[in-house]
Amino acid sequence: MSTHSGKTALVTGASSGIGRASAAALARAGFTVFGTSRRATNNGPDNVTMLACDVTDDGAVKALVSTVLSRTGRIDVLINNAGIGLLGGAEESSIDQVRALFDVNVFGVVRVTNAVLPSMRQRREGRIINIGSVLGLIPAPFSAHYSATKHALEGYSESLDHEVRALDIRVSLIEPGYTRSVFEQNALEPDSALQEYDQARAGVRALVQDAMTTADPPEVVAEAVLLAATARHPRRRYTAGKVARQVSVLRRFAPTAMFDKTLRKQMRLPT
Repeated sequence: MSTHSGKTALVTGASSGIGRASAAALARAGFTVFGTSRRATNNGPDNVTMLACDVTDDGAVKALVSTVLSRTGRIDVLINNAGIGLLGGAEESSIDQVRALFDVNVFGVVRVTNAVLPSMRQRREGRIINIGSVLGLIPAPFSAHYSATKHALEGYSESLDHEVRALDIRVSLIEPGYTRSVFEQNALEPDSALQEYDQARAGVRALVQDAMTTADPPEVVAEAVLLAATARHPRRRYTAGKVARQVSVLRRFAPTAMFDKTLRKQMRLPT
């Protein structure tokens, strides 16, 4: 029998990509797994119960957690994966669009976490795993707002980990690089596009499309998620994939001017 049988995991955004792969990995490891999608679906991973939940809706989030607790009595692991992308210049998005992005990528994480924490505090154990990005470590031209949401998760996750550690609850952040999924295809377009950025924006979009041809499969990220969920002493951060590890090292040790020049060259921007 698996050492994780009897334990429950909740994975938001589990209908595709990283969330789907993570839910499947946890199920294979013996967890009872509930996954969410914004709309009801029966097309989830094997042995994963799918529930509909919009993480921007307070009532939906509370109902989700109540449903899981009523069925299992516990949530041992929460994977905050639900998110959306946005590729465009920083001034090409209205405040309403930026607010909507943060509502999913940051406030959605806070909503679900706040709904799960009371039961974890009561039982004095739990793991919270937030799916970040290497764009939470580095600047990303034409992804300023998306990058800002991932930078926000960096500070939120580490700070929360310090707050709840005495309650035997740990918080980890997963930092993937480019990952093969429909995520990039479903990214938002800027709602106030400017002609001045058309060429550079198109160049960055082409770069992303090229990178996706050699991107890591979502199972690579799922391996890091499973490690964070089951390690006896989980780390606060896990990079996922070769590129993510390289970027993390470069950001820490490369001289600022060199990193800046290299970034612009790779993003096909004037140096």
